[in-house]
Amino acid sequence: MKLDTVIFDMDGLLIDSEPLWKESAEALFLTYARQLTTQQYASTTGLRTKEFLMHWFRYFNLPENEINDAEEKVVELVVKLVAQKGTPMPGVQHIFHFFLERNFKIGLASSSPPALINLVIEMLGISKHLQAVSSAAALTYGKPHPEVYLNCAGELASMPEACICFEDSFNGLIAAKAAKMKCIVVPSVHDAKNRVWEAADLKISTLSNFNDLLLN
Repeated sequence: MKLDTVIFDMDGLLIDSEPLWKESAEALFLTYARQLTTQQYASTTGLRTKEFLMHWFRYFNLPENEINDAEEKVVELVVKLVAQKGTPMPGVQHIFHFFLERNFKIGLASSSPPALINLVIEMLGISKHLQAVSSAAALTYGKPHPEVYLNCAGELASMPEACICFEDSFNGLIAAKAAKMKCIVVPSVHDAKNRVWEAADLKISTLSNFNDLLLN
């Protein structure tokens, strides 16, 4: 089936927010005298905030009745940090221009809450290019479940097999592939050699590198 739709993840792909999510999570866990290693944090990248917190609250044996409050604190701080120092990832303008020139339908599918998604869309100036925006925050399932990608494709009136997705996390990659979509990963530099990316259709170092040859 001919590809005619592109769906982007957001955090770590379009906006350099993963360090800010990590900073916010670290601030929270320090209040419980707990600390996540870089490897531990990376293993849950791409999950919704509540699922991320549930996983580590259980791991550290912390009171689960405090997760809702913890989620509010983490999201509130992330929104603040992104507004203060969030920067676009390399190649954002290039990749949107590339697909606009080829008349692709364009969507965004993120695990982040709407407040952060709306902020980032405004910061990047991409609102006019997006024909669908889907947040997994209020869905039944989050990544690595494909629901958010399937929802976005539905809003775009696109068949999953006609969609190409861009991701930076393993959980997002699994979600896209489970949705029967093509998936291109743009992993962080420190994780680029991880063999888990072999599950993707293609791995590139930056959005700036994507071109017609790779699309074909």
